[in-house]
Amino acid sequence: MKICMAQLDPTIGDLEGNTKKILKAIKKAKQQQADIVLFPELSICGYLPADLLLHDDFVKATGECLNPIIKASAGICVVVGLVRRNPGKGKPLFNSAAIIYDGQVLGYHNKCLLPTYNVFDERRYFEPGKMVSTFEIKGKKIAVIICEDIWQHSGYVESQYPYDPVLDLVSHKPDILLNLSASPYQFDKPDIRIEVCANAARTLNCPVLLCCQVGGNDDLIFDGYSVCVDKHGHLRQLGKAFKEDCVLADLDAPVCNIEFHYHPMEDMYKALVLGVSDYFAKQGFTKALIGLSGGVDSALVACIAKEALGPENVLGVAMPSRYSSKESVEDARKLAENLGIGFKVISIEGPFEDYLKLLQPVFEGKPSDVTEENLQSRIRGMILMAISNKLGYIVLNTGNKSELGVGYCTLYGDMCGGLGVISDMLKAQVYEMVRWVNRKREIIPQSTIDKAPSAELRPNQKDTDSLPEYDIVDKVMIGYIEDHLSAKKIAKKYQIPQEVVDDLIHRIHAAEYKRRQGPPGLRVSKRAFSVGRRFPIVHHWRS
Repeated sequence: MKICMAQLDPTIGDLEGNTKKILKAIKKAKQQQADIVLFPELSICGYLPADLLLHDDFVKATGECLNPIIKASAGICVVVGLVRRNPGKGKPLFNSAAIIYDGQVLGYHNKCLLPTYNVFDERRYFEPGKMVSTFEIKGKKIAVIICEDIWQHSGYVESQYPYDPVLDLVSHKPDILLNLSASPYQFDKPDIRIEVCANAARTLNCPVLLCCQVGGNDDLIFDGYSVCVDKHGHLRQLGKAFKEDCVLADLDAPVCNIEFHYHPMEDMYKALVLGVSDYFAKQGFTKALIGLSGGVDSALVACIAKEALGPENVLGVAMPSRYSSKESVEDARKLAENLGIGFKVISIEGPFEDYLKLLQPVFEGKPSDVTEENLQSRIRGMILMAISNKLGYIVLNTGNKSELGVGYCTLYGDMCGGLGVISDMLKAQVYEMVRWVNRKREIIPQSTIDKAPSAELRPNQKDTDSLPEYDIVDKVMIGYIEDHLSAKKIAKKYQIPQEVVDDLIHRIHAAEYKRRQGPPGLRVSKRAFSVGRRFPIVHHWRS
């Protein structure tokens, strides 16, 4: 039997466009002489439509898109993801897979395990399915499940469900298991997805095929890497990473196992490029604007933007003040030349001096402090947003997770922008990635990488004047944000003084109100600030 995994990049709510992609993939699968074409989870509407699902017209229109797909299924089996109404009690909708063969709907599988943790909130909309079953296609018993239904079996879930659909399928003795998936990218995750499929294959003693969505939808990035393993759990086919693909798996062909190797930092870079390119393309944006400080963060964002949008669509702006070093401006200029992007220098000295004079009567008798530092950042933000308005650029924010985590950023200043590109990357990961970018030739000036991080908002300023070393900040971020460890456990695990851990955790919570007002950020870690982490702004609890 030949099965085509149609790894598509849908746009949420573009029902007509997504359906056209599905019909095109069905046509290609027929040309490949496939018996079955498998699509990702919710492939008609895109994952996840969120509160669009509360609109009856949206649900109705999604269902109507099934009609041309049924018509196109002549001579082939189509397994496609969609939203369906629940005629019974409970939530009003099902997250379903339609199994269609030769112009007839054979039935549906309703997703049984609905994740409500981290970035997922499916129980807000869907009623869980209660059973699994098989469908006979060309003499084979085909089982169909959806995304989370397969993950419970391997234990890679944050909720332990009382039901395991894979174990429930054992008595059905399927010949093949198909999984429709919308599994978001996460650093170091692709090999885990293969292991999940392999575990299910060994339990059911049958091949497993998982078709995963690809592309960017707001904060989430989907990496593709659709999987086919044989009944022994050996990898037979793998979809392309971060690209649409039609992967043909011939289950009757001679066994030819493949090995899977990937570079985690290269994968993350490609994920961010895809996140930026899809965010722009799906909203009709074309041009990006970046404030180039001469530091590693803005340099990395510029590299990603150039890759995602083309150098002709990226403009870097250096905005030096009286505290900016000559070397920082030259580093920014050299970076722009290396990338071939546009570059402008706009000094903020004039408006900064004007603001100081304007505010002098109000600030009379008070010493210079962080207020004057933040004023410079806000002038830069205002300049970037003015260029954005006038010339049609979208500002890309350059803040990293370590800075955003502890509030080392200026509200309405360096926090402005339409998208946070590296807002889920720790400072150590930023340095690792810029070295990867420079692996073949120097794109980011070495002087940018070598110099100590500085906001350059006062004389001889260094980030470590206000913060511990980033290595310590990053460890607390991992321990507290991603692993939910207590302050005492973090201090013990990483050998960090307790008072330092306590102070950083206090800063994390104190900066919650800032992060709420920042741009959406691309998720690449296990736990991102912008999506999947919900904390009240006002609370008095500390671990």
